[in-house]
Amino acid sequence: MATPGPATPETPFEPSQTPVIEGFKPTAHYQKEESFKEKFIRKTRENPMVPIGCLGTVAALCYGLYSFHRGQTRRSQLMMRTRIAAQGFTIVALLLGLAASSMKSRA
Repeated sequence: MATPGPATPETPFEPSQTPVIEGFKPTAHYQKEESFKEKFIRKTRENPMVPIGCLGTVAALCYGLYSFHRGQTRRSQLMMRTRIAAQGFTIVALLLGLAASSMKSRA
């Protein structure tokens, strides 16, 4: 029984190149890497309600903490409840955006 020789590829592995797999053709071509700013702007354009909800949450939190610091407990409680509502709005906007994105990819 003959022993097989060492397995050496025809061409050396090149990490910078896409590997060639017989019978496989990639469908997605990767574009250039996007920066954080570019990705943020793209995501905001896709679903603008999420950043609006986040800003509302932060505004209610800050104003509630300010009211608490000044001793306005009633207003502080109202702002904390408003913050919860804004967080709920943000979560619903996020889920609706995911659902819309999912439906778009199916079509």
